[in-house]
Amino acid sequence: MDFDWSDPPYDYKEAPTAREIEESFEDPHSLRFFPDAPRFAEESRAFCLGRTLTGQGIFSVFRADGKRVRVISARPMTDEEDYFYERKVREWNS
Repeated sequence: MDFDWSDPPYDYKEAPTAREIEESFEDPHSLRFFPDAPRFAEESRAFCLGRTLTGQGIFSVFRADGKRVRVISARPMTDEEDYFYERKVREWNS
């Protein structure tokens, strides 16, 4: 998976590093889904919940064309997102 990091649409100072974001996408348990809100469907965006190698949870909003991923926004997971992620991992492993 290739990432397009040219001209990022968000402030790197407030977000996880590019490497951390890439690691969250490489997480074998990462969750990727399309939002059900019509506004996101029109703009073809998706969400990713994943963990870095150090265990940090990252929530990303991205676009992909099948070859390249363009991250629109990324931040640490909230407590609710972390709970959702952990619940899904437990479901898959049971």
